[in-house]
Amino acid sequence: MHIFEENIKGLGLIIPEPAAAVANYVPCKIIDNIMYISGQAPVKNGEIVYKGKVGDEIPIEDGVKAAELCCINIIAHLKKGINNNWDKFDSFVKIGGFVNCNSDFFDQPKIINGASDLLVNIFGDEGRHTRFAVGSNSLPLDIAVEIEAVIKLK
Repeated sequence: MHIFEENIKGLGLIIPEPAAAVANYVPCKIIDNIMYISGQAPVKNGEIVYKGKVGDEIPIEDGVKAAELCCINIIAHLKKGINNNWDKFDSFVKIGGFVNCNSDFFDQPKIINGASDLLVNIFGDEGRHTRFAVGSNSLPLDIAVEIEAVIKLK
């Protein structure tokens, strides 16, 4: 078993089959050796788990969990894109995090740390990445968090 799979299992995570796109776009695209993953929602088993504004209807702790769930969905697309062959994976380059919140909420980095910490816990140095963490007055389907990723492949 690959070390990344061991880390995923050790964290008690299950990486699902990736969800299909919900509009006219592709969820994942590879150009040269770079994989681009469209924004992922906090969805599990086809259902939105975290809806609403973080810091309002959604406590900060749940906002962090929403970011973790977005990240699990990113990993699902990565695994499918590399045909479950971790030898094709090089490293995470960048993630972009959007937090559905009011204009007086300023803890967006703390929320997106849910994804960043998970990537480092699973992938170690290969999980370290650049990123942005910004607030948004609304997100599609009233999701609490949305995260996109750019990944380097071998």
